[in-house]
Amino acid sequence: MQIKFGTDGWRAIIGQDFTTANVARVAKATADWLKSKNGTLTAVIGHDARFGGQLFTETAAKVLVNEGIKVFMAADMISTPMLSLACHQLAAGIGIVITASHNPPAYNGYKLKSNYGGPTSPNEISILENLIEEEVAVPRLSIDQLISAGQVEIINMEDLYHDHVIKSFNIEKIRTSGIVFAYDAMYGAGQRIVPRLLPDIVTLHCEDNPGFKGTAPEPLHKNLQEFSKLIAASTDIEFGFANDGDADRIGAYDSKGNFVDSHHILLLLIHYLHKHKGMTGKVVVSFTVSNRVRKLCKLYGLPIEVTKVGFKYICDIMIAEDVLVGGEESGGIAVKGHIPERDGVWNALVLMEYMASTGKSIDELIQDIYSIVGSFAYERYDLHITEELKQRIVAKCQAGDFKSFGPYEVKEVETIDGWKYHLDENSWVMIRASGTEPVLRVYSESNTQAEVFKILDTVKDILMQQ
Repeated sequence: MQIKFGTDGWRAIIGQDFTTANVARVAKATADWLKSKNGTLTAVIGHDARFGGQLFTETAAKVLVNEGIKVFMAADMISTPMLSLACHQLAAGIGIVITASHNPPAYNGYKLKSNYGGPTSPNEISILENLIEEEVAVPRLSIDQLISAGQVEIINMEDLYHDHVIKSFNIEKIRTSGIVFAYDAMYGAGQRIVPRLLPDIVTLHCEDNPGFKGTAPEPLHKNLQEFSKLIAASTDIEFGFANDGDADRIGAYDSKGNFVDSHHILLLLIHYLHKHKGMTGKVVVSFTVSNRVRKLCKLYGLPIEVTKVGFKYICDIMIAEDVLVGGEESGGIAVKGHIPERDGVWNALVLMEYMASTGKSIDELIQDIYSIVGSFAYERYDLHITEELKQRIVAKCQAGDFKSFGPYEVKEVETIDGWKYHLDENSWVMIRASGTEPVLRVYSESNTQAEVFKILDTVKDILMQQ
């Protein structure tokens, strides 16, 4: 089978295509690519809380060692940001995370990180893809023997990350702020580090469950109903946040249990870092992000750049330019002062620091943002349709056939990655085929949630009739 990397690594169903044999093929290609660079022949590797992580990690490590690569392997499950930070701190030639991020429990995956502490560039990944051989034997080696020989070194990446956080934040100020925080790990890789950093935080799903109890560990409101109800029923919790399976994405909640999406989080981060902390730099966002971010940047005189969907495109800019905040609609956000990597825990700490330093609730901070850019709502539908229908819709988008959607006239179309149809000054709808899943995504933004759902329902009905 052909192995292709999507917007965020290679992902496949465990036991079907994601097998030790195929992991060995990708690991061999990784080693060949690394040796072709004439750089440091070292790799950092680890896995999240997902099923089979240790097996696939050891498989990749054996292949790498067999190809002459020194391997630094995580002591236990880690988050993607922990691996990226370790890759940067150790100046490794490559970083590998065995994770399928937010995908359903049946999936696992293989992400690549570079020594600047972020995703490997799309151009380099394309080169690596072309090196994948049809068949690679898994060496009959014992991990214990490789450790004894010094070819594999076990390191505690959680400790490295913990120490980095402690040096970067006034954790005591957050801990002693009197604010009650809550956290839903979604059974993912943040389940240990967050309670370690904030011992008094109210926790949910902070225990091992490699199958995530059957729910995809994606921090969207539909997957966080129990967490939302927990916060809504509490009279004390003022802010809650959740991470995906490898803890590089964030979703949040206000004190009433209302979901705070990544668009609001991006606006809060830009406002806090620029207006309160006096930091500057470019803002880089993916094509699906709210247009309110553009509005805020214009008001603040901050340059902004819009990229294709996939954090790796944002990372390319972050390592080359002075970037204040970079982020995606899916909750993957990076900020200045950290590595050029999405980090759901780090971003939550910035927001908690914001609350602790201002004495304001997250509800009040959001109202501050609304007073600047106006209130808005944003939603997304994932349409699980046949490949035939998906291709018909994509063909119609490419041909420019959609001039209106029911009563909504299309005023302008942007095609950076997918098709964004602007309906009026504050409303748009976007159609894009997923790069990692068999779905067609439809996004919309407008002034109110009711209007957003009206737009999405109208567009969905029209698309399903194509």
